[in-house]
Amino acid sequence: MTLTQGKPLSMVGMITKTTAMQHFAVHHDGVVIPVCRGGGGRPLILLPGLLTAQADLHELTELLRRDHDVVTFDLRGHGLTSAADRYTFDSFLSDFVAVMAKLQRLDLPSPPVLVGHSLGADLIVHYACAYPSAVAELVLIDGANPVPEPFISEADLPEFRAMWEDFATRQEATKGSSRQVSLTAQDILDLNLELDVIRSGILDQYRKIECPISMVMSTSMAGDSSDGRALWRNQNWRAGVERLVRERPHICTSWLDAGHGLVITHAPQIAQIIGNTQAQPVRRLRE
Repeated sequence: MTLTQGKPLSMVGMITKTTAMQHFAVHHDGVVIPVCRGGGGRPLILLPGLLTAQADLHELTELLRRDHDVVTFDLRGHGLTSAADRYTFDSFLSDFVAVMAKLQRLDLPSPPVLVGHSLGADLIVHYACAYPSAVAELVLIDGANPVPEPFISEADLPEFRAMWEDFATRQEATKGSSRQVSLTAQDILDLNLELDVIRSGILDQYRKIECPISMVMSTSMAGDSSDGRALWRNQNWRAGVERLVRERPHICTSWLDAGHGLVITHAPQIAQIIGNTQAQPVRRLRE
């Protein structure tokens, strides 16, 4: 694990202020999005990634609530948020815009820090680009990566289709729970192919963002198999981050010796990195 300059992990737990838990729902595009808010301190919005529910992020959420006023919710078709008739990137982004509009009508004392994992990272990058004054900082966890080559090639389609068909079958056991995922295997594949296209042009989004950005990336995004394709995917993942930092050298990057599920497996380390980032002076970057 590689951590940038920081404070001891125990300091992540320092409580600066407490607030009662709040629950409300945002209705948008035929989807009902239950939102949970709690903790104390600086406002922070936490977005799960694709195929991850906020229930999966319980440990990270509780750690962050010790120092932040944390807002969480599930993406459409995930966890407590209702299913939808489409699962495109734009539909997920429009849900997030609706949630943020609702929060802006509440009593947030300042623009929030946005923390997103995987797909959630891509969503907050696009949001920050479109609504710069509504964002204080971005923390991107293993997502929004301008990889040099598409993650899924034509030759990879059978492998990924089979993997997500297996995932969808196993999800039958979670129906009705806080960890359910309603997307079909085809929904998941289509969205990942769309993400490959979006990430091929995401450098243009980064060029328009002025707020501070931090990244927490996994060394084994595609797993730790010695299989040649897995090795290439991990190398491609790292190359994307290196490409981004060359283009935008002010981005602070931390690497964890972990897989793509690092938000679950390495929650204390991620909370520490976010705490370290928040300890630094907030500044708007202009080049």
